[in-house]
Amino acid sequence: MVDDAQATVEADEEEPTPAVTRIEGTDAASAAGTADESDIPADVREYERFSKIDGATYDRANEFLRDRTYVTAREWAIARLCADFRTETGVEMTKIGENLPELVPFMTDTYSPQAVNQARSSFDDKVRKAGATFLYGAMCDFYTAEELDDLMYEITEIAKFLLEVEGVELTVDEELEAEERISSVMREVRESSAALRHDELCCPECGHEMEPADD
Repeated sequence: MVDDAQATVEADEEEPTPAVTRIEGTDAASAAGTADESDIPADVREYERFSKIDGATYDRANEFLRDRTYVTAREWAIARLCADFRTETGVEMTKIGENLPELVPFMTDTYSPQAVNQARSSFDDKVRKAGATFLYGAMCDFYTAEELDDLMYEITEIAKFLLEVEGVELTVDEELEAEERISSVMREVRESSAALRHDELCCPECGHEMEPADD
């Protein structure tokens, strides 16, 4: 049996698995070669995370994400599945890959555990890079507080939409609370970065601390 928790792939040596294999004149179930429903695990049959976009094509979902995020629809869906199908021993990558068309309406092909792991790793890498880019933008003083607030509002709206597509129902109070928490954190980031830029001078090479010059 494949070790689901530690499925690995040599990204430099293996071509990425195509996000979708198109088979003319077939639906998602027949394209994936799915058999009797009794062969599908119960937790897969009951999974409804992406039910709001039933019938949507991969291309439409992918276009939306590419216009607004760094990740593809394939990476988004598989990252969510890896979080939802995690056990005490690791992620059930074989189950995810074998039942991908049943779990995600816009996916029409099964995946190997290695391909599932590759997509999840790609998602993780892009989140780190996007996070570093955004945090630098927030810390470098390129934006005013008002501009940063506007940026955070736009980003939060996109994130909330993706959560709603996944089936997460947010009340108005929950949305307002989340927005306030995010705004509060970003205000702290701005204040701390200002202190780093102007009050705490330290040589990046040797670590020697220098006193700021008096005006």
